[in-house]
Amino acid sequence: MQVLKTPRPSITYRIVSHLLVFPLFRGLFRGRTYGNENVPSQGAVVVVANHGSQLDPPLLGHALGRPVAFMAKAELFRIPLLGAIIRACGAYPVKRGASDREAIRMATARLSEGWAIGVFLDGTRQANGRVNAPMPGAALLAARSDAPLLPVAIINSHRALGTGGRWLRLVRIQLRIGEPIPAPSSRRKPDLEATTAELQRRINSLLDQGLVNSAEKSLPPHSHR
Repeated sequence: MQVLKTPRPSITYRIVSHLLVFPLFRGLFRGRTYGNENVPSQGAVVVVANHGSQLDPPLLGHALGRPVAFMAKAELFRIPLLGAIIRACGAYPVKRGASDREAIRMATARLSEGWAIGVFLDGTRQANGRVNAPMPGAALLAARSDAPLLPVAIINSHRALGTGGRWLRLVRIQLRIGEPIPAPSSRRKPDLEATTAELQRRINSLLDQGLVNSAEKSLPPHSHR
């Protein structure tokens, strides 16, 4: 696969990262990111994560050290200022009622430009923050573009602002980045399902690892064995 040049972060992206997202992540949520050495520094990659909160896209899009593009409703791009910000941060518009095939086509086009594309494996937020019912879209994107898949676990965002939540809870949030997974060998259903199942296993394993480490750090010294 030809290594594509990675799009450079825009000025707007850098401003949003350094003045908004990072202060909230590092300060308000005492956030930490582990495994940044696993993030490909250039070229197309499908970033795959669990989804428990509306906080997830900005956290994932600004904690990996390179911009991550997400699908967003086309109407959002018509809102003054907001439209300019999300476009500069890599979001791409999808029309209301657009087919899955159209969304896949647009994401594949971004990958052909060398972008990192963000995909939540369940598609929608999960109350427990885990990967429960994974969809094959991420594996299909990788198969179409021959891009590697990067599993990422977002830990505790569902407790900070989960489904139905109206108020922020100041809990510690972690991002744990796993090792990249090669694209499926074909677009056949068994290959896509096998890759999707492996992504689910790895992300949930990273979630468990982060929760165990958090619990150990919260114990008093004499409680450690």
